[in-house]
Amino acid sequence: MKLAVKTCTLDMPYEDMLDFCAAQGVSALEIGTGNWSSAPHIDLDEVLSSEPARTRWRDAQRRRRLDLCALNCSGNPLAYEKDMEVTEKTFRLAEKLGVRKIVMMSGLPAGCPGDRTPVWITTSWPPETQDILDYQWNDVAIPVWRKIVSRAEDCGIEQIALENHGMQLVYNPETLLRLREAVGPMVGMNLDPSHLFWMGGDPIEAARVLGEAGALYHIHGKDSRPERRMWGPNGMLDTKPIGAFRRRSWNYVAVGAGHGLQWWREFFSAARMAGYDDVVSLEMEDLTLPMLEGHLASLRTLREALVL
Repeated sequence: MKLAVKTCTLDMPYEDMLDFCAAQGVSALEIGTGNWSSAPHIDLDEVLSSEPARTRWRDAQRRRRLDLCALNCSGNPLAYEKDMEVTEKTFRLAEKLGVRKIVMMSGLPAGCPGDRTPVWITTSWPPETQDILDYQWNDVAIPVWRKIVSRAEDCGIEQIALENHGMQLVYNPETLLRLREAVGPMVGMNLDPSHLFWMGGDPIEAARVLGEAGALYHIHGKDSRPERRMWGPNGMLDTKPIGAFRRRSWNYVAVGAGHGLQWWREFFSAARMAGYDDVVSLEMEDLTLPMLEGHLASLRTLREALVL
């Protein structure tokens, strides 16, 4: 496996970011193109529309021997047309660049016709939850995702790796496999352990389940930690903003600050056993550390766990 960085959280100019990644022995880049990413390292419209701009942007990576492993357009294309527009532009850019993998999220529909607010159902009661889920899956998500898959195929994309994020219709292997059964093997999972931790899942078992289905397409190197003082009395469901980390039941942390080196070694070993031999892309969102320190600490843990 190779070490990559999802560059959105590297708060530095494009060329400086590339120099940092090269100096750290990173092999590949995952570039956010918009939607929930501020896209600090690409002007999607310019790079899509201008061949000279596209060449300059890509050549800067090649000079440093950095591969472009994926474009990331995570947003909610099931609810917002503007997010679908960025998704479609990202697909078209991928075709021009020869990128075969897109990382994104499934999106989340509203709860009924006429509603405009996405609704995440996390329990089976009251009974109207089942009507909401039926509408979200059968009336919205599956028809729309069939169109998304068709557009991706037209652009030469081979894999769409959906992140198992909360407040998404696909948030774990079970929901991923439900969508995959309906729309085909274009969709697989971007397995991000940090989300499964707070949902009470086991990323190692998730890797095995996804591997058995041939649906493990991408891995984010990202960690989270339950905060005992708040988690104990309140449980892990927490709606306080991510920036209120002192008061939350769980937080995103630098890789190794939530789960130690031994856990990460076991996780990558299990992923290899499940047939995964692609990139591990660092996503660093520890707000308790300065940006650069958080990336350096996380990269140290990932390098050692991957034996790079």
